[in-house]
Amino acid sequence: MKSLLTMTAFAFSLLLFSTAGAEDEAKEVKKDEPKGVKVVLTDADKAALAKIRELGGSALQVAQNDERIDIGFHLADGEIGNDHLAPLKGLTFIHELNMRGTGVDDNGLPLIADTTGLVKLHLENTKVTDAGLGQLLKLQKLEYLNLYGTGITDAGLDTIAQLKGLKKVYTWQTKVTIEGVAKLKKARPDLKIIPDLVQDKINAEKEAIRKAEEEKLAAEEAKKKAEEEAKKKAEEEAKKKAEEAKKAEDAKKAEDAKKAADAKKDDAKKDEAKKE
Repeated sequence: MKSLLTMTAFAFSLLLFSTAGAEDEAKEVKKDEPKGVKVVLTDADKAALAKIRELGGSALQVAQNDERIDIGFHLADGEIGNDHLAPLKGLTFIHELNMRGTGVDDNGLPLIADTTGLVKLHLENTKVTDAGLGQLLKLQKLEYLNLYGTGITDAGLDTIAQLKGLKKVYTWQTKVTIEGVAKLKKARPDLKIIPDLVQDKINAEKEAIRKAEEEKLAAEEAKKKAEEEAKKKAEEEAKKKAEEAKKAEDAKKAEDAKKAADAKKDDAKKDEAKKE
């Protein structure tokens, strides 16, 4: 009986342990699940989004569990300019804004200065310059900024350095220099700059050194091979000459021997003739 009670107690303990483990695992899974982002839209917000759509822009929810909005005018028909940004003013639930290839310039950026929830901003191939970038300083949640094909210079990079949340910036085909990129990298080593002119220069120098070493090695190999071939050819020619000299010597010896034999025969004939 005592043994049965012990076994029952052990089984009960094991059950409790398994249940606790399962609960902990469920908590871990729940902890890893995205909590989601809720957005409560006012009538004014809804009207602003309707106006954006009316102007040809798209306004889409980020994801099923993320109610923030992604705005895009890059695929809109007709000319898109600063006026199209007006409905966005003060909308803090905007997650991404794409104005790629539009006519937006520095005068339009104040209209998005208060979209403080903005995480991604596409301004590539627009008329934006250094003068307008200061309007973005309130966007401290901004993580992605694309300035490809704009008029920004090294001065604009000083402004970009102040966007503390920024993780990635694109500066292809701008007036940014390697000195400006080096300064920005020093101020913000955490920021990914594309293209990284400093690293590109380092890579180019390494590649030049590697190529030079490769060419030097190839030249040395070619020289060594040429020397070996020249030596082999000289040895073959020397061997050939030696063989030819030996053949000539053997031929001369044979000829001399024949002459000597012929002379001996003649002498023998003369001796016989005298005897007769």
